[in-house]
Amino acid sequence: MENIKEENETVENDVLNETLKEAQEEEGNTVEKIVSDAIDGDVMSDLEKITQDRDSIKDQLMRSLAENENIRKRFEKERREAESYGITKLARDILTVHDNLQRALDLADDILDEKSIPMIEGLELTKKDLLETFKRNKIEKMEPSVGEKFDPKFHQAMFEGPSEKEEKGTIMQVLSIGFSIGDRLLRAAHVAVSSGKINNDNISDSEEK
Repeated sequence: MENIKEENETVENDVLNETLKEAQEEEGNTVEKIVSDAIDGDVMSDLEKITQDRDSIKDQLMRSLAENENIRKRFEKERREAESYGITKLARDILTVHDNLQRALDLADDILDEKSIPMIEGLELTKKDLLETFKRNKIEKMEPSVGEKFDPKFHQAMFEGPSEKEEKGTIMQVLSIGFSIGDRLLRAAHVAVSSGKINNDNISDSEEK
C-alpha cells in the first residue's frame, strides 16, 4: 500500500512539474511575442519615418534642380538678348551716319563730274563697310517698295497726299529705309502714303472751265 501511495505521489509530482514547465514555456513565449511585436512595431515606425524623410529630401532635390534649370535658361536667354540687343541705342545713333552718307550720295549724282568721282567712290565704300558692320551685328535693312501696302508695324508715315499712280493706303515714296536688329524693329521706314489716285477727268474739266 505504501508503495502504491508513493507511486501516486510521484505521478502527481511529475504531472505538476510538467504543468509548471508548460506554463513557464507558454509565459516565455508570450513575453517573447510581446517583445518581438514591440520591436517589429518600432522597426516599422522607424522605416516609415526614414521613407518619409527620403521622399521629402527627394522632393526638395527635384525642386532645387528644376529651379536651377529655370535660372540657367533665364540667364542664357538674357545673355543672348544682351548680345543681340545690347547695341540697340548705339545702332540707332549710327543710323544717322548711314542717312547722311546716303544723302551725300544722292546729292553727288546731281553734281557728278570727273573731280568728284573719287569722293563719290569713297562715300560708296564707306557706306558698304557700314552696312557690312550692320550685318555682322544682325542689323538688317528693311526697304519697302513703292506701291506696297502701308504697314504701321514697319512703316512710319511722314505725310499723306494724292497720287497719280498709287492706290489709297499704299506707299508712293520712300524717304528713308528702315532697319531691324535680330527679330526687333530698330527703326521704321519713313514713307509717304497715298490718299488715293488723282481724278484726272475732274482736273481736265476744271482746266477747260
